[in-house]
Amino acid sequence: MHRKKEIRVLVVDDSKSFREMVVRNLSADPQIQVIATADDAFEARDKILKFDLDVLVCDVEMPRMNGLEFIRRLLPQYPLPVVMISDAQVGIEARKVGALDCVEKPTPRSMKTVENFMMELIQKIRLAAGAKNIAPKRNFASDLATSAVIESDQRQSNEQLIAIGASTGGTEAIFEILKELPANCPGIVIVQHIPPVFSKMFADRLDSQTSLRCKEAQTGDYLEPGGVYVAPGDQHMRIKRIGKKYRVEVFAGEKVNGHCPSVDMLFDSVAKEAGNRAIGVLLTGMGNDGAKGLLNIRRSGGFTIGQDETSSVVYGMNKVAYNIGAVAVQSALENIHHCILAALKE
Repeated sequence: MHRKKEIRVLVVDDSKSFREMVVRNLSADPQIQVIATADDAFEARDKILKFDLDVLVCDVEMPRMNGLEFIRRLLPQYPLPVVMISDAQVGIEARKVGALDCVEKPTPRSMKTVENFMMELIQKIRLAAGAKNIAPKRNFASDLATSAVIESDQRQSNEQLIAIGASTGGTEAIFEILKELPANCPGIVIVQHIPPVFSKMFADRLDSQTSLRCKEAQTGDYLEPGGVYVAPGDQHMRIKRIGKKYRVEVFAGEKVNGHCPSVDMLFDSVAKEAGNRAIGVLLTGMGNDGAKGLLNIRRSGGFTIGQDETSSVVYGMNKVAYNIGAVAVQSALENIHHCILAALKE
């Protein structure tokens, strides 16, 4: 009878052959399950958001962002036990930035065999998993807000924006996300399929129950940090870039994808005007409105998030978006604000 595999591991290494060797040997251990792999820090971040992990195994030398910098940025947001693969000298620095332990990579200079390396790595993964089990739980949302995740030297709040689209089940989903976002986050534009009059009531509720300044959008509004702009229930909404700011336009028009306001109408303008400064989020809802627009945001260099099936009231719009490749990260509702904050920090 096989023992249950209890330790869920993500392996991050830019060398495909080395990564495959590590995965092959870890998978042979009855207690370890390799849930996913990644070849750089950015792919690893997406996998951390997607999967429930126990231990991260990470190499130091990686393209785009080295392992030390990745761990330094990651751990304040997601306290995850890390076993770093490095040489002895770098191992000291790895522990300083928060790695729980280090294993020296087998090289001719290290004189370490692959067998010895794997034995040591497996042992330290087991110890790391034990450390996770006794670690105190953290309030991620509070930590993210109070530690200024959107760092002043990295943020260009007036040039970044967040665009959210939703339909059936969306009012509660939007509230769950916004209540966790800090008051200094970039401007947010929202299309929720909702009847006239109720859109203002919805905006007023968000204003009173979150730390953000929320209102029903009007033509001439400019997106400001901490501001949330909800499309009126019977008008389309789009944005226009004016210098380094974004101006809101609302207008009557024919239904798009059966809806006015239309998520696609907003997302298409976000892709055009904001490009790689945009974060697009498509939530629960019936139909396909917003899927093509989200794909345009992604193609324009923006970061895109789709709510997953399990947490959706209706897995429709977001399902279509996922199926056509519009979603960079698919996430449960309770983790979407983490995804947004992590994307803003880049």
